[in-house]
Amino acid sequence: MEPGVYPNLEAAVSAARPGDTILVAAGGTHVACNIQIKKTICIIGGGELPDDTVLTCSRGSDNALEFLSTCKIANLTIRAELGCCLLHRSGRLTIQECLLQCEQNPLDYLSFPIISTAIEYNSFPSLKGQGHGVTVVRTRIEGGAKAVRTNGTLALQHVRAIYSRSSVFFWFEVGEKVENAVH
Repeated sequence: MEPGVYPNLEAAVSAARPGDTILVAAGGTHVACNIQIKKTICIIGGGELPDDTVLTCSRGSDNALEFLSTCKIANLTIRAELGCCLLHRSGRLTIQECLLQCEQNPLDYLSFPIISTAIEYNSFPSLKGQGHGVTVVRTRIEGGAKAVRTNGTLALQHVRAIYSRSSVFFWFEVGEKVENAVH
């Protein structure tokens, strides 16, 4: 398949093959509502800064992007009016140099920039190699009740935040929970 130009992100994701990279054009606002990603792809913003390429998820949608496979997103601004920007269900998700924004509203407790429901299968060695997790690098997170909500068996690890006058940048990983052994 030749590289193509698609009318929207959902069409580009649908046409992509595993291993493809989708370059989202800078300028304007792109609608991203409940787009399921079931194959290994990379989605990159085409501008110089994350603010140059904006994906917007309108009220009434659960999420902008839902990940069911190993993926990477980079150099994007993702805005959610209510709900979450990114819903991670399985695979490894890398979020690099992005801006994730949840709009401020009275229902802030329902908004989370990142939600992970992935489950590690400790009792099934054949499934453990899937390595579910989320890695966040040089990403600004604004709004929402918490930066990340984990419903599965994943937990935050290696958290680092850098505060500057105008923003906060996060580096962290969401990985398998390790229970403390009692000695």
